[in-house]
This record gives sequence, structure tokens and C-alpha cells, in this order.
Amino acid sequence: MLDENVALACKEMMKKGSSSFYHAFKFLPEREREAVFVIYSFCRMIDDAVDEPENSPYTLEELEDQFDNLAFAEGHFIWPALRWLLSTYELSKEPYYTQMSGQRMDYYRTAYDTMDQLEDYCYRVAGSVGEMLIPVLHERPNQAIIESGVALGKAMQIVNIIRDIGADQRLGRRYVPLEMMHAYGYSIEDWENQVINQELRNLIKALTDQADQWFEEGLQFIDTYPKKSALSMQLSARYYREIIQVVKENDYQVFTARAVVSNKRKSQLLLQLTK
Repeated sequence: MLDENVALACKEMMKKGSSSFYHAFKFLPEREREAVFVIYSFCRMIDDAVDEPENSPYTLEELEDQFDNLAFAEGHFIWPALRWLLSTYELSKEPYYTQMSGQRMDYYRTAYDTMDQLEDYCYRVAGSVGEMLIPVLHERPNQAIIESGVALGKAMQIVNIIRDIGADQRLGRRYVPLEMMHAYGYSIEDWENQVINQELRNLIKALTDQADQWFEEGLQFIDTYPKKSALSMQLSARYYREIIQVVKENDYQVFTARAVVSNKRKSQLLLQLTK
């Protein structure tokens, strides 16, 4: 098993960074649970290196350099954690490089014009996480099962984008594609003035429909997973999908309010799956 102190450090990083993911995956057997903690922790560090560089122990370039030379990397608990993860599950490093390439896009692309551009971004920063997780969660994943994991990651990223519209706007970023804004009659001026109208509601509904399509694809092979892995995947999907319900309850105020799923609601979703 993973060194106890290293495992605890990864667990605490996940618990602090995403209560939804932590609560969804805490039911896994110990080895798989620790593997998920490691995956989350490294992805969190990659994200923080771009979004919160002042709080990150490494730049993105330094993370990539250490990962290139993982056998010799020292100075942080993530390096022995990753060595354990990749050797225990015989995993490829490729999805992690894909993740880094997606986060790097935030350096040079602050606005998106087309859904194709957005889907590529969603694959890189979130679909890649599916490629990391599925070989841990599934005993015999084939390419179709891995691709379904990619779809689930993309669905969750769309939810992130809807939830974080206001926070991203303050960072000078717009992930909602301009072509979709035009299609639903929501202008750049509306966006800049944070207008909440029916056009915005229709726009968010269209993004939600795309997310729902990917959620459906992401769970289509759920019956082939071990029972606890299936529960974790279904819970994570439901926790994320519930964010959209909170957005609706907030009357689509995505600029100044952040949709949060309460622990009470998470408990209700868990009961629905396990009763």
C-alpha cells in the first residue's frame, strides 16, 4: 500500500479541494481510494500552478519537468505517491501530459468561439481525468469504457464552466462559446453587464443538454464496474449534476452567486442510490 503519511497528505488535499469528489469516492476499497486521492492531488497541483501560482509550490513547467524525471523527483509528497500509483496500476503517463496541456491553454486562450474548441479544452482538462481513473476503477477496461470515462469528465467540466461563469469572468475568461451565445441571442454586451434574462437561461439550458448527453455516455457501462466503483461514479455524476439544479434555484444568477450542493442534499442523493 501507499506510505501512510503520503496517503494522508493526498487524502487531505482532496478533502479540502473537493468535498464532492471526496464523499463520492470514500466508499472505494483502500487501494483504489488511495489511488484516486493521488490522481486528484496531482491534478489539483496542475490546476493551482495556473490559477493560483502564488499558492503553488511549483510552476506548471516545474511540475512537468519533475514528472518527466519522476523516478528521481523529490521535495514533495506527490512524487512518491505518483511512483506508487503508476507502478501499482501500470498506468501510462500520457493522460497527465494531456491534463497539463489543457491547463496551459489558460495562458493563451481566454475566450472560446466554437463548441469544438470548448470540447477540446474539456477533454484535455477533465476527459483526461477519466483516462486516469478508469483503469483504477474498472477491472478490465476496454477502449469504449475508457471513452465513456472521458465523456463523464467532459460533462463535469461543462458543469464547472456553468457554475464558475462569474469567477472566470473576474479572471478575464469566457469559456461559453461565442457561437452558442449568438445562437441564443445573448450578446457580449449582455455578458459584460452580467444580464440575467431568458436568453441566458436558454444558453445555460443548451450547455446543460450537452453535459447531460455526456453524463449518459459516461455511465452507459456502469453495470460492468465493481459495485463500489459503480457507486462512486454514480455519486460523483449526481453530485455534479445537482449543481445545475442549484443554478436553476438561484434563477440562473451565475455571475455573483456560486451554486453549492449542501451536505444534506448529497446525503439525499446517496440514499437514493443505496436504498
